[in-house]
Amino acid sequence: IPENTPHNASTPHNSKAPRNSNAPLNSRNGTSGEASAAARPGVKWQLAAGLGAIALLRPLARMTGIDQAVPAGPWMLMLLISMVWIGVVGLGRVARPVLTLTLAGIAYGLFIIPLSAVVSTVLTGDVQGPMVLPIAIAPILIMNGLWGFLAGLLAAAVQRLRGRLR
Repeated sequence: IPENTPHNASTPHNSKAPRNSNAPLNSRNGTSGEASAAARPGVKWQLAAGLGAIALLRPLARMTGIDQAVPAGPWMLMLLISMVWIGVVGLGRVARPVLTLTLAGIAYGLFIIPLSAVVSTVLTGDVQGPMVLPIAIAPILIMNGLWGFLAGLLAAAVQRLRGRLR
């Protein structure tokens, strides 16, 4: 099409034509679902998995007896892990801190389920834990997800506080 010829509405060069007329509209702002999804940052899955892996210090400390060497050792270790999670996400300006840390807690639960079966088999000769008692899987995931959720709320508060201080 020559530059001096007017474009009609059916040409793809028309800037007013919608890019994807099949995309669902967001009822809030009238934008397509694709545009609103792109505006919201995604979850960093590797970070959530890595933070969940840090919590594997809990069963390691339990297996070695380190957690019993200090009064309130298991609680202190849980507090230390929580502080690391909150610090990494809150000070690192991670998008969606509550969701990220909730997923970190769930990831820890998913890591610990098969790990407990392997470790119990090595230590006692018998498989023990949630692999033998599958009804325990849901409470493990829920409780660790709740732990991550609460840490995520604190990380979000750290992010808001840092934003105000600047």
